[in-house]
Amino acid sequence: MGHSSSLEPVAVTLSKERELQPVTHPDLLRQIIPERRFVEAVNRQAYQYEMGDFPIEWEAWIRKKRKDPPTIEEILRNENYREEMKQKIKDVAEKDKLLQAKEYKEGLVAEPVHTQIKGHASAPYYGKKEPSQDPTSTASTFQPGSWMPPGSESSHNK
Repeated sequence: MGHSSSLEPVAVTLSKERELQPVTHPDLLRQIIPERRFVEAVNRQAYQYEMGDFPIEWEAWIRKKRKDPPTIEEILRNENYREEMKQKIKDVAEKDKLLQAKEYKEGLVAEPVHTQIKGHASAPYYGKKEPSQDPTSTASTFQPGSWMPPGSESSHNK
């Protein structure tokens, strides 16, 4: 994506704000056509466009989320603000990491436990390897469980 160069040269084409054109319908004399907005990159073809190649202020104007096109000053101000926020987020994350390490060291907080996963529940022999009373079915393998009819033990003992 072209996020690194948000100040890429752009050419702006704005059609007339509203055009009045004749309509063939007998009840209406004229139709209002909404404006069309275009932004074209100077050093790029239309098929090479990816979301984020233009500053978000231009994106908002094209999609009619804002009335007026952005100024260079506005774009620069917003870009600086975003960079400041990224740096502040980085600083806070680093401070938090150092604080957690200090708390782990002092024993105030337990370190997170890393769970080891052995096998997978969809594996044919996950967990028990010997046949059980309960039938199991995973994917293409089926292992029937052992079954004795109720009361059959009492009939063998007689």
